[in-house]
Amino acid sequence: MAPSLTQVSSNKHFEGTLTKYKFKSSALGDLDAAFNVFLPANAASAKVPVLVYLAGLTCTEDNGAQKGSFMKDAAQEGIALVFPDTSPRGANVPGEDDSWDFGSGAGFYVNATHPAWSKHYNMRAHVAQELPAVIEAAGIPIDWSRQSIFGHSMGGHGALTLYLQSFLPPAAGPGPNERQYRSASAFSPICNPTIAPWGTKAFSGYLEGGIEEARNVYDATQLISRVKENVHILIDYGTADNFLFQLNPDNFLKAAREAGHDDVQVRVRSQEGYDHSYYFISTFASDHIHFHANFLKA
Repeated sequence: MAPSLTQVSSNKHFEGTLTKYKFKSSALGDLDAAFNVFLPANAASAKVPVLVYLAGLTCTEDNGAQKGSFMKDAAQEGIALVFPDTSPRGANVPGEDDSWDFGSGAGFYVNATHPAWSKHYNMRAHVAQELPAVIEAAGIPIDWSRQSIFGHSMGGHGALTLYLQSFLPPAAGPGPNERQYRSASAFSPICNPTIAPWGTKAFSGYLEGGIEEARNVYDATQLISRVKENVHILIDYGTADNFLFQLNPDNFLKAAREAGHDDVQVRVRSQEGYDHSYYFISTFASDHIHFHANFLKA
């Protein structure tokens, strides 16, 4: 039996509604989990396709909803948006609040296997399996057979890995179903996290097998080299991004081209002078919504 949703708030927005819910999450060890859903006006008469947005380090379910500038174009395209949180909250795992880039607000979209973290830190299962099931059971008019995913920074890592994992044999416990997502895009994603400080810190903590366990499951650069089917991926990053050394988009692009994915399947765009912030995200938000609409509305 799916858990019941509690409505926290609801606001009319571009003739649709942005509603915040919370529920008791089994994937996150029976902690309260919050998320936002934007429904366009046409959801009043039919189920609509959906785009899931994964936020980055230190963020919550509210950052993308409030600062991403996604809703105007999503409303025009008739696409729903779902905004999950970035980690469990209140797990009381020792050390989860000691640093900004690990623990609370930094779940890295993995299923933890280290015993200290495995009860609660299962954001991969929460995003890919639990949220769709809970939202569908609540009767919210979303057509989960038409689903795509995008994100920023740590969330860009999450979006790319969840998308690419859906082309490959199941791994790392509950996660995406086969071909669950029609397309993926990312703003400033951590493309090669097993060699990036953020990624190595996260994987060394959450995973019992550390970097080696992560390599074939949670590293988009490794994953794209193994996917042989056609993919639909758009990546934007800024040339003035202070965290560019964490992102390694060139490594991802090189691996994609070597695997035979051309610039129609995988587009990686450098945007001159832009940084890592929501100013950058909101500037190119429209491009990403319309990119996904090509596949969600096909």
